[in-house]
Amino acid sequence: MEIKDQRIDSGKAFDWGKTSKEYAKYRDIYPEKFYQKIVERGLCIKGQKVLDIGTGTGVIPRNMYRYGAEWTGTDISAEQIEQAAILADAGGMNISFLAVPTEQLNFPEKSFDVITACQCFWYFDHQKVMPMLSGFLKEGGKLLILYMAWLPKEDSLAGKSEDIILKYNPLWSGAGEYRHPIWIPDCAYEYFELEEHEEYDLSVPFSRESWHGRMRASRGVGASLNAEELAAWDAQHKKMLEENAPETFEVLHYAALAVLRKR
Repeated sequence: MEIKDQRIDSGKAFDWGKTSKEYAKYRDIYPEKFYQKIVERGLCIKGQKVLDIGTGTGVIPRNMYRYGAEWTGTDISAEQIEQAAILADAGGMNISFLAVPTEQLNFPEKSFDVITACQCFWYFDHQKVMPMLSGFLKEGGKLLILYMAWLPKEDSLAGKSEDIILKYNPLWSGAGEYRHPIWIPDCAYEYFELEEHEEYDLSVPFSRESWHGRMRASRGVGASLNAEELAAWDAQHKKMLEENAPETFEVLHYAALAVLRKR
């Protein structure tokens, strides 16, 4: 499904379905600490029903399935949901996945204890979505917003990779990340109160292949470049890695979370 949003990449079209298989293979990269930060807060654990919006290939529900929550994952991209279901089935996981935009979700009132949104919160129509999410949550339910990004100004390899993306996709608005709390729109506070937030650093391990795959399975590359641009990016990025990266390495990231409690 092609998406155009003036808030993102100046409206340049992107389609996660173009890179779903690579996304499934290369973007399941969150370290164990990322999940422990969630469990330590008593979220997404046994006895809870959890909705993961913008689930992509189901990274969050699949990796947290072991903690015993009952999961539902939704995403706008049918191809992403297809990959999520394949991976969950391969792992023997009973997770319900639905291909539907968040703005069109239709669950009964007070269906969930927790709603999670990882790497996706900025895509939504917040004026429409925030009252919907509040309605889906039980009394005292939590909305957990999650994020992780490389730090291009501190990690030279990440910076070089980012420069190559911008060469072929100068409208990409995902560049230049830095440590900061997750942005919460003003309209959210009518339905939620911010309970806490945290930002912390992570060193994420990669090989040349997996870092190249992670870059390719991004909005700025595989989801938006045409075939000719993608081939040129592919060759230049591989050459850069051969010249600058050992076979295995770590890339400095920061992660952030925000916990919002239903009013």
